[in-house]
Order: sequence, then structure tokens, then C-alpha cells
Amino acid sequence: MNYILFDDTTWHNLLPLTFTKPVSEIRIGILTITEKWEKYLHSKISFQTQGYLSTKYQSVITNDVVFINGKICPNATLRDRIMALKSDTGIRSGNTLIAFRSSISEPLNINEALEKAQDIALDFMAVNHVWDIFSKNGEAIKHDFELLTRERTSQVLSNTNTLIGNVNAVFIEEGAVVEAAILNTTSGPVYIGKDAEVMEGSVIRGPFALCEHSALKLSTKIYGPTTIGPHSKVGGEVNNSVIFGYSNKAHDGFLGNSVIGEWCNLGADTNNSNLKNNYAPVKLYSYAQQKMVDTGLQFCGLIMGDHSKCGINTMFNTGTVVGVGANIFGGGFPPTHIPGFSWGGADGMEEYQLDKMIETANRVYARRGLTVSPEEKNILEILFKESQQYRQ
Repeated sequence: MNYILFDDTTWHNLLPLTFTKPVSEIRIGILTITEKWEKYLHSKISFQTQGYLSTKYQSVITNDVVFINGKICPNATLRDRIMALKSDTGIRSGNTLIAFRSSISEPLNINEALEKAQDIALDFMAVNHVWDIFSKNGEAIKHDFELLTRERTSQVLSNTNTLIGNVNAVFIEEGAVVEAAILNTTSGPVYIGKDAEVMEGSVIRGPFALCEHSALKLSTKIYGPTTIGPHSKVGGEVNNSVIFGYSNKAHDGFLGNSVIGEWCNLGADTNNSNLKNNYAPVKLYSYAQQKMVDTGLQFCGLIMGDHSKCGINTMFNTGTVVGVGANIFGGGFPPTHIPGFSWGGADGMEEYQLDKMIETANRVYARRGLTVSPEEKNILEILFKESQQYRQ
């Protein structure tokens, strides 16, 4: 069977994180939503997403294809219900199309599919807003932990570590190193990915996931639910945050109730506020509505799009949204909405020249033995033009 994960209008609610990716490429829990579906379906998956992203995230359409909403995280019951779909039928939850099986080799028309879909009552997790990523991360980590570790054996936890809780709630993949750390699993599991490292003195309270080839620096303090994506380095204090991958917060400083995209770097002693002084609900800038919206959350920190960086001692206010490819530095608090490809800070912003931004990206990629692909460069060029409206 051929499966395609499609984006609905929720893609706009998840900006700036989805400026550079389909919704299903969001990491929540241990895995991205794409990776979760591939494990449940035992199949590779393609995408139906925004036109300018389709050169990198391609769609493979055949005469018999199942389209699945990319914002929905799988579970066994939902998977079985989708696999039982007959041709040209679908399932929905209210106005949300969950899945549709099509007999024609054409992109999915969501409105037409909704009319044909059966409204069903099924429990599932969906990512509808950027703050859902950290708010629902604990549940997602526990679900992924069970999925990834079922009927498998962990590496033995070294006796240099202190464990509080159940040893069966710790899973250490092949090649990972954990020494002289404190791990507390009473609130949730701790997952250490392949070839990852937890350096000595680190203190971890689950639920927590450290993905492959990532590292916690010396004496890092982690409050779950937190996920550190692959190829990332993290130090200091982190609370209920998700770092997608290939990003660094390698030094002291606080990150709380936040989501950091890929290829980001937070300079030493960068801090974000996650609670307003008056304890009021936090508002965030919404690209979909082009205004501040109420999250309904008392704790909400920093949302940072891919390829953004900040200098040492940067201070982010509660509910700050940073677009793609921004470079932030200087004293004081920068604005709570920093458009993509901005250069500066509290004293003012100017346009970050595209060629300079891509030059930096190539240097960062080279540290991982990678290069910015023509498809990624094209996406950044389009986003640079599109983001000009926010920099005016």
C-alpha cells in the first residue's frame, strides 16, 4: 500500500516551525510524526505539502493510495481502522479529515474527501498549535518509548549512575554512554539514543529523550517532559522543551516550555522567560492570523524557526516567536516577534542578507559533514522573499 501524509490548514498554525517542513516532520516525543507512521505501517511515506516544499518533500501518488493527516500521531487502533478503509472512503473527526483511501492518481482534495468520510469516535493525539509540541510531549515520549523498546533489551546502566525509580523505565541504545548522572524515572521514562552521551554530573527527570548522536554537557539539568533531537548538544537548565535536531544550546542558561527548530544555536547564558510577572496567560504571534493570540497557557517560552541563532546573554521574553534564519544579539529584550531573516536585537533590526545567511548555514552543515542542498537553498530563497512583509 502507498501512504501519503498530507497537510491541512493546520500547517499555517504551526508556523514558523513549518515554514521549512511538512507538519509530519515535527518531532514530538522521541520520533517525528513521519517516523511514527513509518513504524506503525512498516512502509516508507511521502508527503502532500505546500508547493514550494514539494521539491524536497516529494509526493508519490499511485492509483491506490491512503492519505493520512500529518498532524495526527498514530496508535494501533487508529492504524487498524485506516488499513481497513475501502477504496474511495475515509474517516474524519468532526471537520478534521483523518484519512482517505483514493483510487485515482491525483492529489487529495480535502474538502471533497471530508464529504465522503465517515465521522468516527477515536482517541488520538494531534498537533494543532505550536504550543501543543511541548504541552503534549510527555504523553508522546511515553508512547514512543513503549513503541521503540518493546521486546528489546537496553544496555546496562553503569553503576557510576544514580537511579531513582524503575530501571525498566531507562533504555540506552547501542553505543550510548551515560556515566555519573542522576536519572529519575518516577514521572516518566528516560530514553538515550544510539551513540548519544550523557556527561557526568547531569541530572535528568523524565519523561526525557536524548536522540541519536546528541549530548548532554557536564552537569546539565533536565526537567521533563523534554526531547533533544538528533545531533544536538545541550547544557545548562532545560524544562519541558523540544529541540528538533541539529541544534545546540551547549552552555549555561535556561530554556523552558519552548520549541527550537533545526540548525539553531543558542549562545552561552541565553535565557528565556516562560512565565509572565503577573501570571497571566501567555500570548504568541500567530502567522495564520497575523496577530497575537492567547495560548491559554500560564507557561510558554520561546518558539524558534530553523536556522536561527542568538548571541551570548540573549534574553527572550515570555512568548517570543522567532522566524527562520534570524540572527539575534545585543543587550536588552528583543521583540516578542522576530521575523525571519532579521539581524539585530533590542536596539533595532535590519534585514539579514540572504547570501550571508546561506554562507553561515553552509559552515554549520560542514561541521556535520553535510552541505545545503539545492532544494533547501531554493526553499530559503522563497522564504526570504515571503518574509519581507514581516520585516517592514
